[in-house]
Amino acid sequence: MALASVDVDRLLQDTLRNMNAGWAPPCNAYEDEQGFHIQIALPGVDRQDIQILFEDGVLTVKGDRKERSVDQARRYFAQEIGWGGFTRSFRLPSYIDPDKVSASYKDGVLVLGLPKREEAKPRRIEIS
Repeated sequence: MALASVDVDRLLQDTLRNMNAGWAPPCNAYEDEQGFHIQIALPGVDRQDIQILFEDGVLTVKGDRKERSVDQARRYFAQEIGWGGFTRSFRLPSYIDPDKVSASYKDGVLVLGLPKREEAKPRRIEIS
């Protein structure tokens, strides 16, 4: 399946925006009838070190995972845990209700709820 030029541009913009950070936390993003939902894995990040911004249809999550002291006597065979700043951005449709966006943080997982405006939700029409 070929990507449209607009899709490629958006993909590149989002990738470049996310590469400006020291590391990129993994996430799940999905849509249902009520809205969009984003889960971001942020183990080791303190709640007060997370910022969430929603502007011009772009949701941006920024933060910082503070580096723990490194023991120089250790010889690492793998060191995959990212430290420092991160940024993840998501372009969302215009029918998101910005006044009803919610966020919760538990067990190192940030959960964002982005509900659709009422007029954008599917509705059942009864036949008379």
